[in-house]
Amino acid sequence: MKRLATHTLGCRLNQFETEKIAEKLGRFRFQRAPFEERADIYLINTCTVTHKADATCRQIISNVARRKGDAKLVVVGCYVESDRETVAALEGVDLVIDNKNKSRTDIILRNKWPEMFEQGTDVACENGGVSEFFGRSRAWLKISDGCNQSCAFCIIPTVRGSLRNNSAENVVRDVGRLVNAGYCEVTLTGVHIGHFKDKRAKVGSLCDLLKLLLDKTNVSRLRISSLEPQVVDKELIRFMAENQNRICRYLHLPLQSGSNRILGAMRRPYNRERYLEVTALARSEIPQVVIGADVIVGFPGETEDDFLATDSLVREVQFDNAFTFKYSVRDGTPAVKIREHVPDELAGERLERLIGTVREVARRKNANLVGSTHEVLVEKEARRGGLLQSRTRANKIVLIEGSAETIGSYRLVRLTGTTGSTFTGVPVAGRELAVLVE
Repeated sequence: MKRLATHTLGCRLNQFETEKIAEKLGRFRFQRAPFEERADIYLINTCTVTHKADATCRQIISNVARRKGDAKLVVVGCYVESDRETVAALEGVDLVIDNKNKSRTDIILRNKWPEMFEQGTDVACENGGVSEFFGRSRAWLKISDGCNQSCAFCIIPTVRGSLRNNSAENVVRDVGRLVNAGYCEVTLTGVHIGHFKDKRAKVGSLCDLLKLLLDKTNVSRLRISSLEPQVVDKELIRFMAENQNRICRYLHLPLQSGSNRILGAMRRPYNRERYLEVTALARSEIPQVVIGADVIVGFPGETEDDFLATDSLVREVQFDNAFTFKYSVRDGTPAVKIREHVPDELAGERLERLIGTVREVARRKNANLVGSTHEVLVEKEARRGGLLQSRTRANKIVLIEGSAETIGSYRLVRLTGTTGSTFTGVPVAGRELAVLVE
């Protein structure tokens, strides 16, 4: 039996697509292998959101190329879509596949290397979701792809194309299959899922889809991935508040900048005031909601006052976490034409200041949670100390003692400490299957 090892960089959407490719190859009797071990095919699903992401992709490709021997190295995804020639020329790369053909990876590999594929295998594979996520107790489901927003800094519309939504019927079916396969938590993912619609099914919004999923499936935890702030309305927030027992109280709302001037230059379809309105509504309607964000510093033309506006908004919103980035020039984006570049050293200094603010806010908020009791989903063995990694509904990571047999189950734990970002906890005696008590 041939062995397949995969590695995914970037977003949850990429993670879902890697698992979809692996599931299709599983129809040809390919067995999954840890990425560090020997395999017959190494498949790397790439990200190109920043220059740093490109560099990370190249480093991982190089590492595999040095140890792969006679194995095949296949590189797919966004980096290939944006710079195919560069990726194809990297030492050790045997095949590159862009996003337009990613869904056909199994067919392309079979045509390229027919000797690796068992004959007579049932090659039929349904369109839709994934039934197994290798080594994971949580699942993701792609409900849409592409984006029509065309922000000045973003390469995603170029490498992912325009917005396309899955059908509501397929989403309900696929969530149901994941539940039947034993997954307790499903994350809905895509590039711009806040614009989900299915006119044929009379599903006019993401909120309508959530109502359908809670009604038609038995999913225990439904988590929403990143949402653009301009599409978050009272109906969605209130529905999340009314269904906290099944919809995770976590919102990831990309900010990018706290300066209206820079938001305008970025072509973001909201302003500072709208962002503050949305986050205030969420905090008022959903007790203990956790809010995360993406933030960029050093966008062309950013002044010290613009940066301070971002820093002050981070403090005002009190983000629980934030992914912070230094602006990265992406060829083919409108921002390339803006000449007022912020010196790299200054952008780096601002990034360090912003990271300090984010950590300060998060550390203070997390310290206040020590001693409280939470329901967690036990996810996997932690990297250190013989502990298990678990996750709360609010996306907090908690390390606990326990048997690997509990992976994939719920536990009730009391938080005993925090490093500022993650927690330690102890199970509450006599309460194995948890009920949310916060």
